[in-house]
Amino acid sequence: MWKKFLMFLPVLLIAGCATVTTFTPLTASEQPRNPKNQYLVETTLTSDQQSLRWDSIQCSVVVGGKIIPMTPVAKLNNRWEGYVPVPADQTAVTYRFMFDYKYNNFGTAPRADTKMSPVYSLKIVD
Repeated sequence: MWKKFLMFLPVLLIAGCATVTTFTPLTASEQPRNPKNQYLVETTLTSDQQSLRWDSIQCSVVVGGKIIPMTPVAKLNNRWEGYVPVPADQTAVTYRFMFDYKYNNFGTAPRADTKMSPVYSLKIVD
């Protein structure tokens, strides 16, 4: 009996450690063109990872290979905003959110990790 249990123990441990992280874009998929060519994007992050150090999260938006830091939204938890540049001759841009953070690890100092959101697109309408 114990041999069968021990055989499945690694599978049970891995399944028990699975976490769910959800990125929620709060930006409309279309925005009217503006004279500064800067467009506000917002996101939230939710996670059930208990070891996540929420105070360590740094959020950025990645556009065309550029990493642009985002700022936390005042008085709202787990929400960030930033501006995406879109040249005047373009009508659309793709972007994704990047979250750098630390998490607690057994027996060692906190470790760093990064999570990337799916790719989103923003259409600029004249």
